[in-house]
Amino acid sequence: MLMEGFGTLLWLITLVVLGLAVFAFVDAAIRREDAYRAADKQTKQFWLIILGIAVVVNLVPIPGLGMLLMLVGLIASIVYIVDVRPALKQVAGGGRGGRRGGGSSSDGPYGPFNGR
Repeated sequence: MLMEGFGTLLWLITLVVLGLAVFAFVDAAIRREDAYRAADKQTKQFWLIILGIAVVVNLVPIPGLGMLLMLVGLIASIVYIVDVRPALKQVAGGGRGGRRGGGSSSDGPYGPFNGR
């Protein structure tokens, strides 16, 4: 009973790690190449290779080094999501809320609209 629950927990963790790797890979694939250079990050090809390997390692069980490679893939996915992705979004103009400058919804092109 205990081992069955532990197996289910490991399966769920593996599924979450795979989901992170797939999300990071797809996000890296849709970003423009020049955004990586502008953000002063590694190249798009570098991230696609690293994250692609992370996805494959999570999908194909590798005896021996499998868990270590999964951990390395998880770290790469987290680094991409936490560090590279926000830098790419900032360079590409994908700011918060879809508005540039973070102004109020009542702001006009020359400043706040006060109704006069």
